[in-house]
Amino acid sequence: MTVTAQSFQVRSGAISYRWWALIALALAQFLVVLDASIVNIALPAIGSELHMGTSLLGWVITAYVLPFGGLLLLGGRLSDRFGHRRLFIAGVAGFSIASVAAGLSVSGEWLLMARAIQGTSAALLAPAALALLTKLFADPQDRAKALGIWGAVAGIGSAAGVLLGGILTSFLGWSSVFYVNVPVGILVIAAVPFLIPKDVPSEGAGMDMSGAAAVTAGITALVAALSGTERVGWTSTQTLVLAGLAVILLSSFIFLEKRAANPLMPLTIFRNRWVTGGNLAMFLIGGATTALFFALSVYMQQVLHYDAMKAGLTQLPMAAALVAIAGVVPAIVTAFGTGRSLAASLLLLAAGLVWLSFAPSDAAFMIHLLGPTMLIGVGLGGAFVSGTEAAVHGVADDETGHASGLVNTSQQIGGAIGMAVLTALSSARTNGLLEQGVAQPQALTGGFGSVFLGAAALAILGAIVVLTVVPGHKKEEVV
Repeated sequence: MTVTAQSFQVRSGAISYRWWALIALALAQFLVVLDASIVNIALPAIGSELHMGTSLLGWVITAYVLPFGGLLLLGGRLSDRFGHRRLFIAGVAGFSIASVAAGLSVSGEWLLMARAIQGTSAALLAPAALALLTKLFADPQDRAKALGIWGAVAGIGSAAGVLLGGILTSFLGWSSVFYVNVPVGILVIAAVPFLIPKDVPSEGAGMDMSGAAAVTAGITALVAALSGTERVGWTSTQTLVLAGLAVILLSSFIFLEKRAANPLMPLTIFRNRWVTGGNLAMFLIGGATTALFFALSVYMQQVLHYDAMKAGLTQLPMAAALVAIAGVVPAIVTAFGTGRSLAASLLLLAAGLVWLSFAPSDAAFMIHLLGPTMLIGVGLGGAFVSGTEAAVHGVADDETGHASGLVNTSQQIGGAIGMAVLTALSSARTNGLLEQGVAQPQALTGGFGSVFLGAAALAILGAIVVLTVVPGHKKEEVV
């Protein structure tokens, strides 16, 4: 049977390596989040060398986040079944190997396949890592601090990806944004056996492969339907057929989960309103941030004509604001409660996005970009930390793998869907302005502005969800 949090805690406390272990887990989490955004700055260089058009370049992002999100539930179930530490190491190893393959790409097809393997490996390591964290830190106060660090790392990874992508692309070429994962992966694999004790996997639990196939295929069909609207329109046969297929597959997934002996995602977990509200919030945060970083990177390079280095460095204030606020979020959560902190963070994020949407085609960084991006950083830091805490609040020890997979799934699937919807709306807005005779820089700016406004709407919706779904917002209800 699964090792209990108590027995795991005693052993890890005896060697006094819990916080060092957290660093190893956080480094791996940093890599998987970083990789969703680090390639944004490198996309123009990748497209030029591998002869990939704009629409195909979007799939460099989607090819990663789609299997990542689609397989996370299965990854969480596998980690419960075969051991969290074992799956974590396997995921890090697969991620590192796929990163080498991505850096060696000589064609767009090769790169997309490597990105898909990266995403699949991330789906194994991410839920296992978060499950290990919750077992290592059983004490509520220590767990709150550890989750605060974990959520901060997720936010920092999203913001730092753009910065590091610019620096690496400028000095070492686009392949380096993938190679940078390898030494970190090797370090984590080498450290884990010394820092994290083995956990005992659950015995005799069958695998819900039919549920895994249904949810993965359903999510893939949905993202494909939304992504294709840019080329074929919202009412085309292709869009309607794929959307209908997605509805059928996702409905069948719910049907299968209700009847499975060992469901991939026990629907009873949603009786916990913290889990429900936290995951809905993380879904919307993922949708907003993935589209934000993609649009902001392309806007800076295509409209403002920043080179990769400048585009990356201009993200430094946002990253600094995110790091600064993430460090104090646990104290804020203790004082005001997880729900209030999360809702306030989402509203700050929305305010920054609305402000950013007013940036013109000849924007000056200090005047038009610095203020809104720093406000976005503050909102993101608070949202990632408090959102993660909410999504795992009150989860039983034997459901940590499920809950960990679910919160990551929500964020990554939100990212894939948000990316598809908001970029499609951006293209429609840009094309509409071009047809009206608006110059290309202004038309592109209008399209990117619609992405920022759409992301703001998602953040506002997230705040509404938190305030209506999460059961109360008192400080004593903090994780």
